Amino acid sequence: METEKMRDIKSYTLEELKEEMEAMGEKAFRAKQLYEWMHKKQAAGYEEMTNIPKTLIDRCREKYDYTLLKPIRVQQSRVDGTRKYLFELADGNMVESVWMQYKHGNSVCISSQVGCRMGCKFCASTIDGLERNLLPSEMLDQIYAIIRHTGERVANVVVMGSGEPMDNYDNLLKFIALLTDENGLHISQRNVTVSTCGIVPKMRALAEKGLQITLAISLHAATDEKRRQLMPIADRYSLDEVMKACAYYFEKTGRRITYEYSLVKGVNDTDEDADRLIGRLGRQNCHVNLIPVNPVKERSYVQSDRRAVEAFKNKLEKNGINVTIRREMGRDIDGACGQLRRRYMERQPAL
Repeated sequence: METEKMRDIKSYTLEELKEEMEAMGEKAFRAKQLYEWMHKKQAAGYEEMTNIPKTLIDRCREKYDYTLLKPIRVQQSRVDGTRKYLFELADGNMVESVWMQYKHGNSVCISSQVGCRMGCKFCASTIDGLERNLLPSEMLDQIYAIIRHTGERVANVVVMGSGEPMDNYDNLLKFIALLTDENGLHISQRNVTVSTCGIVPKMRALAEKGLQITLAISLHAATDEKRRQLMPIADRYSLDEVMKACAYYFEKTGRRITYEYSLVKGVNDTDEDADRLIGRLGRQNCHVNLIPVNPVKERSYVQSDRRAVEAFKNKLEKNGINVTIRREMGRDIDGACGQLRRRYMERQPAL
């Protein structure tokens, strides 16, 4: 018996959809038509599929769920035009996504789970724990809904919103396959970034797939002791293990690693921290993304001041490390992961 998850039509690959159509006694080309309506034209429902016979549409309605996310809240930054979306899922859960404009094209940052169980100390997403994984279609439709809302093309996709992508590994792989398929949105793998806090076995498994996506590691400290204070995952996998997995990923894919490093005042932003990070990274081909931490009202961490951020950056650059300071976007619209969803939930009356 097929599981409920597999009855979600927008999560089928084209080949799987062909098998479904053939099992229903339909011609294989109907699968291609359905697939293009869903993933190339981003149809808002079966009713838009004008070249599909009504009899088939009726059978599809009976057999398959059709994921369609609608924004229940959209906040637009007055500073830089960034838009933060809060989407309601079919089961009443909510996820958030961010649309950002850059000179090189529009980027969308999506969520991979409802909530998160990783427990990183400076992240709002994880405060209430993990509710559930997102289906491939629910990840995809965050992008489709934003395209429908903005009327703009998306050039880059970042899986760095709420949730730990490697904790939803199988659905993540299927999402990437659908997103990059030439019969759909056809985003280049090189324009897809997946973030992880460092689940080593899944990093190694991803390396084996030989994809050309960018892997971004939430590092945030250069010693195990300090990293354990910030990230519970560090109790399970040491920095040495994480770094070996990163080297393996580079060896298998040729794609340089991005290291995300959130700067927290007085915690991980000192000269000594910079020296330790330089020692940890050595001469590997990588990029460091320094992030002035977003204040979260449930946490006591505060952002490093501009002078400390610049000093940290300069020290890394002088030692031959490619480094940027992440441009802060959407600060005036609950820009940090999990903030918009959490504040919306706080305002809802208890049942």
